[in-house]
Amino acid sequence: MPTHVSEEVREALHEGRPVVALESTIIAHGLPRPRNLAVARELEALVRDGGAVPATIAVVDGTVRIGLDEAGLSRIAEDPSVRKLGHRDLAPALAAGATGATTVSATAALADSAGIRVFATGGLGGVHREWAQTQDESADLRLLAQVGVTVVCAGVKSILDVPATLQRLETLGVTVVGYGTDSFPGFYLTSSGEDVDWTVDTPQGVARVMRAQDELGGPRSALIVAHPVAPERQLDPDLHDRVLAEGLAAAREKGVTGQAVTPFLLEYLTTHTEGASLEANLAAVRGNVRLAARIASAYLDRP
Repeated sequence: MPTHVSEEVREALHEGRPVVALESTIIAHGLPRPRNLAVARELEALVRDGGAVPATIAVVDGTVRIGLDEAGLSRIAEDPSVRKLGHRDLAPALAAGATGATTVSATAALADSAGIRVFATGGLGGVHREWAQTQDESADLRLLAQVGVTVVCAGVKSILDVPATLQRLETLGVTVVGYGTDSFPGFYLTSSGEDVDWTVDTPQGVARVMRAQDELGGPRSALIVAHPVAPERQLDPDLHDRVLAEGLAAAREKGVTGQAVTPFLLEYLTTHTEGASLEANLAAVRGNVRLAARIASAYLDRP
């Protein structure tokens, strides 16, 4: 496939220096303009501050870009025609010469193909509420069962069915560890109320799990590092629960179904928490990016 790896990323991979993959959907579709471009630059700077090289991933004019320059970041942030690309959309996008921002599934797949081991994001997709009726499940889950990437995230979006998502990850054989917590985080919230089976407390501890995966061999799958947003940065849990309940009721009343439910609820939360949910989201992403840089460095710093 047509792929361009930036000189900075290519040199880092060749020299065995730490690299952290970053998704581009948050830039194109997750934040208002012009703040999105400022955040994109900020996240890359946080990776560098942590001693790693950022590799923001996108598709530009039918070419996979592993690491964006300033012009590429600006294009993804400012062009309203930029599409949202999951893993299944990559082939049509490349064939059509399209420009698109990559979701978790597409970013993880492309990072894996480029040999990047660590990926930082906000929250994963998962099993949707009322799955028995809609059969709606994020493509993130199955894709993560096929790639050898460590994904640092703040759990899954709290608007989803968190217990069902954890069960699905178990079925798919995707390892989940809590970072400094025995509770699975809830994206905007420090805790979803669901437990995790394994806890690690340091980047070196995560790196040991990664090396153990390498030594085991066998079927490849991601390692999910569930890193909660700091309690003082989370969305107020009572406000979250009230607004989410109101949003679910509004979605039913308006007949919003299927893939339209998630963006509807996310927008509803942003509006009816007066932007507090967005700030909690950004706090989680910043923390995940910082941690990912430390993990990528620890993994390469072999004992």
